[in-house]
Amino acid sequence: MEHTPLESLETAEAADGVHLALMAGTDSMNVQHFEIEPGAVVEEHSHPHEQTGFIYEGELVFITDGEEIVCTPGDAYAIPGDQPHAAENREEETVRGVDIFSPPRENPSWQE
Repeated sequence: MEHTPLESLETAEAADGVHLALMAGTDSMNVQHFEIEPGAVVEEHSHPHEQTGFIYEGELVFITDGEEIVCTPGDAYAIPGDQPHAAENREEETVRGVDIFSPPRENPSWQE
């Protein structure tokens, strides 16, 4: 069994104000922690991985197919593989949450 305390994670700044950390992974999926500072934007992108997640602090606005979806603490979401999406923190509080990717993201570019 793999055990990773949140406070031991090494984070990388994937974009201005967007901090990501790989928490755990298997052959089928991986878990990533994120923190998105106020005003920070995750530009539109897509990837072949299915992405599910959970917001536990703050408010994050996802933009996909021209629609805005607001996620607040306690909300979960699912993004199909290859679906273009973006996210913005339009509030004054840092957003914190967890993403799960399947299949796992091996060597994501933000880790470089």
